[in-house]
Amino acid sequence: MTQTLICDCNQTMPLAPKTLGTALAETLPLHSALCRREASAFQRAIQSGDDVVVACTQERRLFGELAEQTPDATSPIHFVNIRETGGWGRDAKNAMPKIAALLAAAALPAPDPVATVSYASQGRLLIVGPLDQAEQAAALVADTLDVTLLSQGPGVAGGAQERRWPVIAGRVDALSGWLGAFKLQLTRGNPIDLDLCTRCNACVTACPEQAIGLDYQIDMGKCTSHRDCEQACTVAGAIRFDRAPEALDAAFDLVLDLGATPLVDWHAPPQGYFRLPNGLGTPEALQTLLRLREMVGEFEKPKFFDYKQKLCAHSRNEQVGCNACVEVCSAHAITSDKARQRVVVNPNLCVGCGACTTVCPTGALGYTYPRAPDQGLKLRTLLANYAKAGGREPVLLLHSQEAGQALVEQLGRQAQLGRAAGVPARVIPVALWHAASTGIDLWLGAVAFGATQVVVLSTGEEAPAYLAALEQQMEIAQALLRGLGYAGTHFQLIEAGTPAALDAALAALGQTRQQVPAQAARFSVSAEKRSTLEMTLDHLMETAPALQARADGPPLVVALPAGSPLGAIAVDKDACTLCLACVSACPASALQDNQNAPQLRFIEKNCVQCGLCESTCPENAVQLVPRLLVAPERRQPVVLNEAKPWACVRCSKPFGTVKAIEAMLGKLAGHAMFQGEALERLKMCSDCRVIDLYSAQNEMKITQL
Repeated sequence: MTQTLICDCNQTMPLAPKTLGTALAETLPLHSALCRREASAFQRAIQSGDDVVVACTQERRLFGELAEQTPDATSPIHFVNIRETGGWGRDAKNAMPKIAALLAAAALPAPDPVATVSYASQGRLLIVGPLDQAEQAAALVADTLDVTLLSQGPGVAGGAQERRWPVIAGRVDALSGWLGAFKLQLTRGNPIDLDLCTRCNACVTACPEQAIGLDYQIDMGKCTSHRDCEQACTVAGAIRFDRAPEALDAAFDLVLDLGATPLVDWHAPPQGYFRLPNGLGTPEALQTLLRLREMVGEFEKPKFFDYKQKLCAHSRNEQVGCNACVEVCSAHAITSDKARQRVVVNPNLCVGCGACTTVCPTGALGYTYPRAPDQGLKLRTLLANYAKAGGREPVLLLHSQEAGQALVEQLGRQAQLGRAAGVPARVIPVALWHAASTGIDLWLGAVAFGATQVVVLSTGEEAPAYLAALEQQMEIAQALLRGLGYAGTHFQLIEAGTPAALDAALAALGQTRQQVPAQAARFSVSAEKRSTLEMTLDHLMETAPALQARADGPPLVVALPAGSPLGAIAVDKDACTLCLACVSACPASALQDNQNAPQLRFIEKNCVQCGLCESTCPENAVQLVPRLLVAPERRQPVVLNEAKPWACVRCSKPFGTVKAIEAMLGKLAGHAMFQGEALERLKMCSDCRVIDLYSAQNEMKITQL
């Protein structure tokens, strides 16, 4: 049982409670001051024990406080924004189906909790950059953090006379790790030892070349070896030109990088690494320093992925096939372990973008925040309730729950002020942790559920590799639908950084009409990516316009772009010797042998186009063919190549193939070890070969040595 509470403060939304109530099978009174004068209605609802949906996110904090103060309040509370997402805009009067869909989806139970990744920080902070800026930053955080400075020159003012924090300098060889576990590798090769230096400035005064700045390091490009500084520092003994370079390893929990060149030049740097390329005089700097002050203790984040090695098509026999996840990851969290036929995902570095799961053709990497079945249930609920409430031609707008959500809400506010059209009535916003976390299985599934378009919003925070991956996946999905005869543009990537840009892009969506299946699918999205894809394809092929318009003839073959997770292989029968190396390499059992005959068989439905067969084949006889075969043969084994078996010249038992044995004889005929009877044994089966070897009278036996 669910109770839905809707509120229209100052009557700024043209809500129709009766229409919404009919769609949701509820009686929905319209409140005007639910968080204030009518707060008792909210309190009664949360005392009922039913799930309560509050159609207001503006006062989420206040509702939370009311719930804490209400006796016997046991109801789970769900919040949903219907104002900026549809109630505010020029098309708001037609947005009741969308609002009904959003309310219905908000009532869904929360997904099951996911595993977490733990971090522990003791507050050991490394500040990297010009010494004057590093000391300024240290002064603002040193009361809560244990600060060490890595000097990269004096800056404008140089270091202060008083040394308040440890200072190191040198060439950074490597910085690796994450929050609570950073490792710095440094080579100290300057003649001045900063641990011994007392900042007396005698060396600075004595140097005739002015090669020593107020970072108390010698610029060896200016130094001409007068050694006046060394003589001036005889008391402290901090300067020695004969000092050998020294390697330093140090551990830190946090890193603040103020340097001109970043130590970690990744689009998604590790947790605990902060960079301020514009120095300390920006609002961003203040926010960063405040965050640093809070990062002492134990922290957790979701484990965003599941990995099933048995499904992985990365490598076999140290041959690399699919490398999509390694190439797309902007956090450097995924590495190849081809010796063990797998990839390795570091959960500490993973930031949850989900791009790896989007490009994975097999589903070996699965997204868990939320899991695919939960996300599929949400999409199906949205689209089913939208249609039930009378909505037509729904569009799903997938966006990130931070920057994307903020942009959608800004557009709603601009619409209320009359400065924009706002989110169209048929466009249903769907918040994701990251815009790249869904892919072809859920997009095509959404079309099967009734969506006419799936639009992904990029706000500029995404890595270029993610956008390229999304565009490639959309190209594949669109080619598949068009090949099946569904006209229109069903998938689109919108890049917008301002409300005006988003407003224009959403308005342009109405310029085309998309053809979709007449009947919406009702299957549940599976935890297995390939299972979901197959159920979706079955539904799309069942009513495909291209099949309905097709008379008797050859099966429909839909050509797909390179990189498709669907397809066949072409085998050059003249080059193929049926060695079956491709069969042993295939991770999806798409390629199979025949125990009763020398045959190479293929099940197209199983093929993930990983390319392992192509890279493994010693004769270069295999080529990938990305496509969708719309025929029953797609699920059945078909023979790609077969050959006449070779019969043992001694016992006539078949083994190998004529082509393979003849090729082997041709290659080894000139070898010194395969002459005479030795070459003849290659024509025998394994049993006869051993018998012949031991029965030969004119050959030396190893037992005689």
